[in-house]
Amino acid sequence: MFYMIVQSSAIAALEATIHPYKQQIINHPVYEAIHTIDDLRIFMEHHIFAVWDFMSLLKSLQQQLTCTRVPWFPTGDPDIRYLINEIVTGEESDIDPNGHRKSHYELYLEAMLQCGADLSAIQDFLHFLLQGKSIQESLVAVNTAYAIKDFVAGTFQVITEEPIHSQAAVFTFSREDLIPSMFITMVNDLAKQFPDNISLFNYYLERHIEVDGDHHRHLALQMTAKLCGDDLAYWKTAENAIIKALKLRI
Repeated sequence: MFYMIVQSSAIAALEATIHPYKQQIINHPVYEAIHTIDDLRIFMEHHIFAVWDFMSLLKSLQQQLTCTRVPWFPTGDPDIRYLINEIVTGEESDIDPNGHRKSHYELYLEAMLQCGADLSAIQDFLHFLLQGKSIQESLVAVNTAYAIKDFVAGTFQVITEEPIHSQAAVFTFSREDLIPSMFITMVNDLAKQFPDNISLFNYYLERHIEVDGDHHRHLALQMTAKLCGDDLAYWKTAENAIIKALKLRI
């Protein structure tokens, strides 16, 4: 009982602390700046990097919280294994409007094609990575905007330097927990303005709101609560990592 009270209190305190940062993202002026299909293309060409590195953070969690090697050994807490594997299944193997299995990243690429956005930057970036270049070298090679470089570098700093409970917290409170609120206004407005050009993008956003805002949010919150437990020092380091990630997103 004491364990659950500490967790509940820690989550409430954390959410109160990060609330102002989340509100800055939810009410960011970028959404009001999207008036034309060209504006939307620019947004998507930048935002695709956040879609991609989200998947990298997700897979980092899965690799550390489950066994992904052979021979297999039971690894970690079985409940946490379930939570992260359930999220991975939904993010890596969701369904498109025609019922075909796709990751959310692949669905976003198709939405970009339908919209007429340029895929060359993200595709060249992954090409350089496959050739063995580092994240930073690949970002420089495709001449990405400074905000993209900083954001992706920040995500991979979380992956490589933060403890697992902080990684889970960043995933939960600066990515999974945030995405639905961030996109709700855009979904409604863009669907009215560009019905023939953004059906796939609209579907992508609706899936995020439906899946991430409900099922995945609760799973990720449980995962973070289990990893931080009743250790207030863990909750504090998690809070610091979340705030840094939210500032980069702003």
